[in-house]
Amino acid sequence: MFYGLIVSMYYLDTKQHNLPHIHVKYGEMEGVYKIPEGSLLEGLLPGNKEKLVQAWIEIHKEDLLANWQLAVTGNKIFTIDPLK
Repeated sequence: MFYGLIVSMYYLDTKQHNLPHIHVKYGEMEGVYKIPEGSLLEGLLPGNKEKLVQAWIEIHKEDLLANWQLAVTGNKIFTIDPLK
C-alpha cells in the first residue's frame, strides 16, 4: 500500500487475465495493470494515481514478474517496497 493505493496479486489468477498483472484499489475504484508495461487492462483509477502505479511498476518490474511466477504456481509471493 502506498499513497492510498492497495496493490494485490492473486494466487493462480490466470483465468480472467492470462498474463502477468496486478490489481490496484483506490477507494471504490480498481484498475488491473499489465506487468511489465504498466498498461491498464481493465477498470479505472484517477489519472494522478495511475501515474504513481505505472512508476511503481517500472521501478519494481523484475520483482513483480518474479512474484507472478510464484503466484501462478501457488507459491507464496514476497513483499515489494512501496513507492516513497
